[in-house]
Amino acid sequence: MVGADVVVNGEDALPAAEVGRVVRHVLEGEHRSATISVTFLSAAEMQDLNREHKGHDRPTDVISFELPQPDGGLAGDIYICPAVARHEAAGRGISEREELVRLVVHGTLHVLGMDHPEGEERESSEMWQRQEQYVAGLR
Repeated sequence: MVGADVVVNGEDALPAAEVGRVVRHVLEGEHRSATISVTFLSAAEMQDLNREHKGHDRPTDVISFELPQPDGGLAGDIYICPAVARHEAAGRGISEREELVRLVVHGTLHVLGMDHPEGEERESSEMWQRQEQYVAGLR
């Protein structure tokens, strides 16, 4: 059974209803169920999280944590930095909304256990291609 419980925390980068719609769209497409929390952080908060969990002393756009549950269910936390997303969107010539949707999709796929290589192969990876299909379907 496909389902989603979505909790949104932090600044109003995207309306909670839209975040929920994006997460549910991905979960339905992947035929999965999960409880997912999406939290929007300031650049300073994201830098702290990135330093603590990834060892990089700078803010990043998205960090996700997959949290398998004892009952076999799946939960996950997604942290997004709108300030970094804004910068990335400007560099790509796209709207901030589109980049934020991309990050919610990206984080949801990571929660589902998908990954991608770093570097040049990142955007040609299966995960990235799947991500872009979901983003296109949400425009």
